[in-house]
Amino acid sequence: MNKVILIGNLANDPEARTTQSGISQSTFRLAVQRRFANQQGVREADFIPIVAWRQNADFCNRYLSKGSKVAVEGSMQVRSYDAQDGTKRYVTEVIADSVESVGSRNDGGQRGYNNAGDPGPTPPPAPRSQPASNDFTEVDDDELPF
Repeated sequence: MNKVILIGNLANDPEARTTQSGISQSTFRLAVQRRFANQQGVREADFIPIVAWRQNADFCNRYLSKGSKVAVEGSMQVRSYDAQDGTKRYVTEVIADSVESVGSRNDGGQRGYNNAGDPGPTPPPAPRSQPASNDFTEVDDDELPF
């Protein structure tokens, strides 16, 4: 099974292209934070190349920009090519089956499209924020059991 689900922020604006046959393509890098901090206490990020086609690409090119928070579902693809210097190069990227903005509507969040071009189910309304409470205890990530 080849299935990838990622949530992160766009590291760059989507690059729009159109094939000779008129099919839309969008490429961007998704910055995804790692689950755990390194020895210096910093949570590093991986920058993963994403390729979207057709309605997904149109959505990305129209509504997303650098910094947008999105969820991407798709499959990983590895391809190779021969470079000009004669060496073989490998490219690993995620081919998006669906892309959805997970930012709030105030942040310009938009719903994405699945591979069939359908907007998908309507998400439930966001819960109303609760008043701030001072009875929370600050916990360091290193103290968590997971």
